[in-house]
Amino acid sequence: MTSPRSTSPRSTAPASTAATFRAIPVEDLSPAEAASEHKALAQEITSHDAAYYREDAPVVSDAEYDALRQRYEAIEERFPGLRGEDSLSEKVGAAPSEKFGKVAHKVPMLSLANCFSDEEVVEFVARVKRFLNLGADDEVAFTSEPKIDGLSCSLHYENGRLTVAATRGDGSQGEDVTQNVRTIADIPEHLTGKDVPQTIDVRGEVYMAGADFEALNARQAAAEEKVFANPRNAAAGSLRQLDPSITAARPLKFFAYAWGEASSLPAETQFGVVEAFARWGFTTNPLMVVAKDAAGLIAHYRSIEAQRALLGYDIDGVVYKVNSLELQRRLGFVSRSPRWAIAHKFPAEQATTVLEDIEIQVGRTGALTPVAKLTPVTVGGVVVSSATLHNEDEIARKDVRIGDTVVVQRAGDVIPQVVRVIEDKRPAGSKPYEFPTLCPACGSHAVREVDTKSGKVDAVRRCTGGLICPAQMVERLRHFVSRNAFDIEGLGEKQVRAFYDWDLIKSPADIFTLEARNKEGLQRLENRDGWGKTSATNLFAAIAERRTVAVDRFVFALGIRHVGETNAKRLMRHYGTVEALEAGALAAEIPGEAHPKGNDAWQEMIGIDGIGDVVAEAVIEFFGEPRNREVVAALLKEVTPELMEQVAAASPVSGKTVVFTGSLEKMTRDEAKAMAERLGAKVAGSVSAKTNLVVAGPGAGSKLEKAQALGVQVITEDEWFELVGTAPAP
Repeated sequence: MTSPRSTSPRSTAPASTAATFRAIPVEDLSPAEAASEHKALAQEITSHDAAYYREDAPVVSDAEYDALRQRYEAIEERFPGLRGEDSLSEKVGAAPSEKFGKVAHKVPMLSLANCFSDEEVVEFVARVKRFLNLGADDEVAFTSEPKIDGLSCSLHYENGRLTVAATRGDGSQGEDVTQNVRTIADIPEHLTGKDVPQTIDVRGEVYMAGADFEALNARQAAAEEKVFANPRNAAAGSLRQLDPSITAARPLKFFAYAWGEASSLPAETQFGVVEAFARWGFTTNPLMVVAKDAAGLIAHYRSIEAQRALLGYDIDGVVYKVNSLELQRRLGFVSRSPRWAIAHKFPAEQATTVLEDIEIQVGRTGALTPVAKLTPVTVGGVVVSSATLHNEDEIARKDVRIGDTVVVQRAGDVIPQVVRVIEDKRPAGSKPYEFPTLCPACGSHAVREVDTKSGKVDAVRRCTGGLICPAQMVERLRHFVSRNAFDIEGLGEKQVRAFYDWDLIKSPADIFTLEARNKEGLQRLENRDGWGKTSATNLFAAIAERRTVAVDRFVFALGIRHVGETNAKRLMRHYGTVEALEAGALAAEIPGEAHPKGNDAWQEMIGIDGIGDVVAEAVIEFFGEPRNREVVAALLKEVTPELMEQVAAASPVSGKTVVFTGSLEKMTRDEAKAMAERLGAKVAGSVSAKTNLVVAGPGAGSKLEKAQALGVQVITEDEWFELVGTAPAP
């Protein structure tokens, strides 16, 4: 679909699949709809991460991006089987640019989870207490501070001297911007104070004040040079200059508020450490306070919101953090963010514009998504020219017509969203929009499926053309060669479409026979428009490099519904090889009237932690289709999947499958799972013959009985701590 994040009508096709479902509340999504949207949202968010973190050229607002993330995480909350270590909940940022040297963050620079309502703040505080086994009346202190809209930066100090400065990058590795950072007056070259650690990474936000931003843009315009869209872009672009003298000429500032690696810390609270930053010479935010409960946090949020326009710098919310560092350590991290912190974002902004046209885009799964083409309008500093209309029911419900004046919002379940029509501005003679029943890409019939059990009509109209539909086939191939799948350099969207149009690549296996066919063909690739001998040679070399690929990438690249990166890893950690996965799928019997619990092969698959009925059915149905097996077989003739690396024997439970059951008394279930995974164990939700260890607390029931029947080793909670050599938290 076309969106303000893209200049190509096809560049966000995966997003159109996601957008199709966004009119449906998350709680009403079917498992199939949720998995399809989850996968498409992941691809859309990944492209925006690259634009924001690596290119300093975001094409959507923070509110739009936050809403995408919120929808994505809400789906994972409702369908936990979709969440895993390689979902976007586990990732932050984008790979660093090749223009700069790379710096590895010894402590990852993670992002924060977001909330958007007072109720979510109350739930955040309650969730922290539940994790810590505290009562509702037990007090936990939190810090509250403005969320600066700038560029995250990590400053490494050795013996008080600044040695390296790096951007966030992808969270694990950033860009070396040391020389540029040295030009920022707010960042001290040397730290002063008796409690300065021998080594410490001080982290914070590089930003530009509003007045400085306006003055910079005035100078840029007078010199007929690039003007910036907003202060955040200006700050990011200024910091990431190859010439430090340009950075020095830009009015950048820095707030310190966090840290990474540290040989020691000057305090045992978040507030105390930030106070030390100020003593050492950093600028810290004077609006940071400590609150004792959710009511105090919300009150501070309201206060900052009221001051927002007068601060002189951009903020997009307020950040809350558990004040005690000991409690932070106990809470730990989940996905791409800490459990002990959250960002409370400000509401979305709205604007009015004219809906000039409605275009229908076809996604990779054949979903027809209506896109509103708008007269460009600026909403909070971002130019919006397109918005999804979800599906034909949503168009009918809002009675959206071409030529209408509409209200557009930069946040919510749909990004951007047409909120409503201003009917008194409707042109005379306008007619209700008629949704097409033919696919605009191939002319095939487009239908809405009906659930035979419930009688519910699918909200999505889909093309029935399947593999003959160019919109779908190109997207299937593009997914296959994408970065997290086969990652073939030089086979981007443009090249995939060209090869498809030239009848050179019609299926994944064709990629690996391309070079041989090129040598025999009448028209060589190097003689085609846009290609030459060097580029063709480089492409064939890149393809050859991918004849060996990680087995989980191989499975992910197949595009099995509901099998994203995370579920591909889960499946292949268990089955090991594609052949074993296929055999397991063919042997499995989906539960039915004759066998309500399926068979052993079915139970084995759903017993994999994180793999539920929906994913298992999708895998079984995929391999049950002979044409899919033919695709896999053809690929296996060309490609050798590598087995996943085994967990190193770093602890007594490394590589073992562990099940926790019963009431744990010295740690919460979440803490137990997090501890086991840190020690290299795999945590399963059910007991099977492949289970190595069961940790049973009081009240253990059927899982304990099954473990005893299977002869699986069973230990108590105390024996667990003795086994792993770790004392329980006091």
